[in-house]
Formats: sequence, structure tokens, C-alpha cells
Amino acid sequence: MMTGVLPAGPVRAVIIDLDGTMVDTAGDFHAAINAMLGALGAAPDMPAEEVVSYVGKGSENLVRRALDVRLPPAQANSRFAEGLELYQRAYIAINGQHVNVYDGVREGLAALRDMGIALACVTNKPRDFTQPLLAQLGLNTYFDLVYPGDAFQYRKPDPYPMLRVAEAFGVDPVEIVAIGDSENDARAARAAGMRVLAVPYGYNHGQPIQGAGADAIVDTLFAAAELIRPYAEPHNAVSAASTDDPCS
Repeated sequence: MMTGVLPAGPVRAVIIDLDGTMVDTAGDFHAAINAMLGALGAAPDMPAEEVVSYVGKGSENLVRRALDVRLPPAQANSRFAEGLELYQRAYIAINGQHVNVYDGVREGLAALRDMGIALACVTNKPRDFTQPLLAQLGLNTYFDLVYPGDAFQYRKPDPYPMLRVAEAFGVDPVEIVAIGDSENDARAARAAGMRVLAVPYGYNHGQPIQGAGADAIVDTLFAAAELIRPYAEPHNAVSAASTDDPCS
């Protein structure tokens, strides 16, 4: 079931979020955060629902939020660097062990590729987590460009990485559709002048996606592709534009 309408106009590129949009990574986040808390002596384990409510603004924010609710303020601040290192070490060790690709993702990516649309993945997930996960799941081959959360000084909800995609592809932002599961995705895309589709099954900091400001909400990535199809315009020049990008 779809709600809302995708504004008409040519679509030459699509930007897709990772966590909560293409892949359910809640299990990895949950395991890594609790490994960190255990190493810091901040047991008991944090419930999965609570961990997921902190997801979406990068590893630093996730660790900060977890420490803030488990340690006194002074300790949360003084042990943040240690906690972040423990979390990153734990996450790298289990990356991809507790994840699932959402229904319709592979079909949606394949459909968009068949339309000749340029594809980029923009995520707040760090590079060391992003690239191995995409490769492990066989999703990396669909994308012309991948910008992880540490590719630039700014990340979503800042529009900077979205605008860098437009620049790399040589596409006007109004010809790009962004697809995500959270307000961060919608805010970044809106500020960049792009159209926005949202999926309802992701995280969005525990808030209903209906308030995120997307043009339309679609049940699956394949449904998003079918909504885009009438406006699709092949962009065959993308390979040359993105190949030399140091962050691709």
C-alpha cells in the first residue's frame, strides 16, 4: 500500500539509505552495543528496541546515547572514547551476522538498474562497516557510488553528501529521488532539492515515518522502483563520472 504521490519529473539517479532501508541491521547494533556495555561493566543488556531507537545518526551518537542512559554523566563523558572503540571493535567482529535484506530490495535495485538509472548508497554507517556488509550481501554491485558516514565532514541530515552525489553524477538534484527510512534521510534530501520516498519498516528513531516529510511512503524498494518507472531517464554517463571519485 502506498500513501502520497511522487511529484512528476525526470528521474536520472536514485540515492538509497542502507540501515533500515535495504538491510535490517538491528541485530548487529544490538549485539555490538551490549558487547560494549558489558566490557565497560554497564550491564544488564540493553533491549533491542531501545538500541534501535538510537540508530540513524552515526556510531558516535549511538554510543553516546547508550552511555548516557547507563552511566552517570561524568562517566559517560570520560569513557566515551573507550566506549566508541569497544563498540567499533565489536561491530567489525560481528558485522553482517545478525542482518536480513528486506523483501523487495534486490528486485527493486535490479529494476532501477534495468531502467538505466544511476544508483548511489548514502549512509551514516562508517566505511569500515558499510563496504564489507554491502559486499557480503551482494548489494555492492548495484551501486555506481557509495558514500559512507565518514566520507565527508558532514553527514545526513546535512544535505552535503546528497549534493556530492549529484555533482559526481552530473545530475541536477531535482532529477534525483532519495529513498530512506528516517527523518534524517528526508531532511537531507529536501535540503538538497530532491524528491523523497520513505519505507515504513525501518527505524526512524522510534517515531512514525508518516511525520518524516516524504513525498510518498512505499511498502518495499521494488514498489519505489515501480513508482519511479514512468519518470525514469537512463543516465549512461555515470560510470565515467563516479569511477575516479576517492569515496566510491
